[in-house]
Amino acid sequence: MNTVKRIEPRRPFIIAASGLKRITLGNEYAGGASDEAMLAARQHAHAEAPKPRRIYDTGARVLLVAAHSDRGALDEHARQAVAAAAIVADAKTEVVLLVFGELTDDAASLGADKVIELPSLARPAFAPDRALAALRDCVAAFKPAHILMPDNATGDGDLGRRYAAQARATIAAHVVEIDAAHVGCYANAGRSFATRAWPDVILLGPEAVSAKLPFVGAGERIGASFADAASTVSTNGARYGDRGTTQLGAAQVALEEADFIISAGNGVTDIAAFEALADALGAAIGASRVAVDNGYFTRDKQVGATGKTVNASVYIAFGISGAVQHLQGIKDCRHVIAVNLDGSAPIVKRANLTVIADTQATMAALKNAVGQARQARHISATAVGANVGEGVAA
Repeated sequence: MNTVKRIEPRRPFIIAASGLKRITLGNEYAGGASDEAMLAARQHAHAEAPKPRRIYDTGARVLLVAAHSDRGALDEHARQAVAAAAIVADAKTEVVLLVFGELTDDAASLGADKVIELPSLARPAFAPDRALAALRDCVAAFKPAHILMPDNATGDGDLGRRYAAQARATIAAHVVEIDAAHVGCYANAGRSFATRAWPDVILLGPEAVSAKLPFVGAGERIGASFADAASTVSTNGARYGDRGTTQLGAAQVALEEADFIISAGNGVTDIAAFEALADALGAAIGASRVAVDNGYFTRDKQVGATGKTVNASVYIAFGISGAVQHLQGIKDCRHVIAVNLDGSAPIVKRANLTVIADTQATMAALKNAVGQARQARHISATAVGANVGEGVAA
């Protein structure tokens, strides 16, 4: 039996409470150990350690974070607002998250201690008066020391300003720096920087803090009486009306607003098949800089630092290696799927799912799968209609 011991060249590490990687030194194993045992040990060593829970005194002080969700999830900007509150919260502060809509995300990992959901105020419903009433009632119920909201153009920034005006509260907008003592933002068209003590309402700009936390919150989901009361607020006589939403074709949607995008790179040679797949999936079309420079797509389809920055829920990259400029353009996408023959391409590190296969064959298989699924759905719907008709005739 070989008793020679040697140091594992790929040093294992753990994730410390600070969120930093700590290399575990001196890890040795017997030279005769099986590959399966080595792999299991390495996976165990590289597994992320559970994050500690933030401890606080209940009911002492409250920071309220309010934001809209999108199909049950908070976007990166809203996550940063929750993280900001959790970072500055001390042992006597509780972080309460008010969600306009449903929340399927793990509230504890976001840093929230308590979560209140208002499904009746989910997007795309346009009900600013009801949202304002719900926020006002939530403030009355929890009496927060401060309110934090993402300063975006999709409703939260407007809601924060409306609340501050109605409640005559102090407010700071476009906040780019925050700590436990003060907030800061640019002034005079960006020529100077201003700081002040915490106001009542803080509208946080994007990328002011990181949404990744070295700890978790309590994540307790609670109900509230004002949640139902908000749905009864009358909008009669309002100077606005909700005309609903209009379904647009994927080709009509700007890339910056598209929720589902498929992009072609140098590995896509059959452009017609690619466009047919986009039409079958109902996805917007994007492209890498190489594909645009080759004349396959117009410049407005280019995704990347020198093109469009997108934030789609699903982004599928066909034959794109993943230059740093392209990765910069898809940094805000929720789910990235890469289809590439090169398993070591840079985009593989960014992708949530990677398919190591030929792009042309994958596109053809995916288009066939979509067609079969639609045909099966049509057959099922036809059978249900026939059964209903037989029942009526009987």
